[in-house]
Amino acid sequence: MIANTYPAAQHVMVLYTGGTIGMQASAHGLAPASGFETRMRDYLHSQPELVVPQWRFREMAPLIDSANMTPDYWQRLREAVVEAVEIDGCDSVLILHGTDTLAYSAAAMSFQLLGLHARVVFTGSMLPAGVTDSDAWENLSGALVALGQGLAPGVHLYFHGELLDPTHCAKVRSFGRHPFKRLERQGGGEKAGGIPTPLNYNQPRQLAKVAVLPLFPGIDAQILDGLLASGIQGLVLECYGSGTGPSDNPQFLASLERARDKGVVVVAVTQCHEGGVELDVYEAGSRLRGAGVLSGGGMTREAAFGKLHGLLGAGLEPAEVRRLVELDLCGELN
Repeated sequence: MIANTYPAAQHVMVLYTGGTIGMQASAHGLAPASGFETRMRDYLHSQPELVVPQWRFREMAPLIDSANMTPDYWQRLREAVVEAVEIDGCDSVLILHGTDTLAYSAAAMSFQLLGLHARVVFTGSMLPAGVTDSDAWENLSGALVALGQGLAPGVHLYFHGELLDPTHCAKVRSFGRHPFKRLERQGGGEKAGGIPTPLNYNQPRQLAKVAVLPLFPGIDAQILDGLLASGIQGLVLECYGSGTGPSDNPQFLASLERARDKGVVVVAVTQCHEGGVELDVYEAGSRLRGAGVLSGGGMTREAAFGKLHGLLGAGLEPAEVRRLVELDLCGELN
């Protein structure tokens, strides 16, 4: 991305969800705390050399450790972003979020906010603001400066001076200043011909029930059947390599076929950090395809999970969801 090729942000809404960046000590360890707006304002006032856009602040409720993030919270976050843009007149939104599920939330918002002509940036920190060697203020101020220099419309993830596409990255470290990394995935898909109306950000949404199941040696149909019995509508199936699974297990394949027949959308992604899914390379993959599994190409787990929530939450019919899974909506497949 080349700086200064897009309009500079003029009015930024900062949405504070909690997370490590604003945590303070409690009797049971670090916990989300109110009052971060004052701390943020004091810090920026102490750094007159920083040139940042005008900003206002909204504290989400409840403040959470991002380990407690849910799709229901995503709905409230989506509504807060739209309100900031369409009612409060902001052209950009900065979301302060805990790192553990930040990649999930940023990927999900990429699909929840399709068609919104505003910039949305997620950031957070590995250590709370104010503690020794914290990365909190450098990430927060860096994200504001990036917005002030101009970013493309859409969702971004900013951390330690780097802008990442949230549909291509994951948290890969539990320590240090570089917890997020772009995964070198492959497996492009055809670009969707425009955004279907039900997927536009201003259309109503409902909660979907989506699960993730990693394959492992010895997995049997009972585990998959248990997930299907829970009422899921979509499943991200983390396969081996280029999209293989236990193709010599007729019970497992029959369970996948039952999922398809019930309208459950099953999408295969690879467990590998690099590469992607090509279901027709090996017989062990083509049999999954024959049982109704769709190819997630180079999508990350986070992107596939967020995409299924976006498609199913829009109330689309399973056949339309299946069609759109393998089409690129916001760069997730390319």
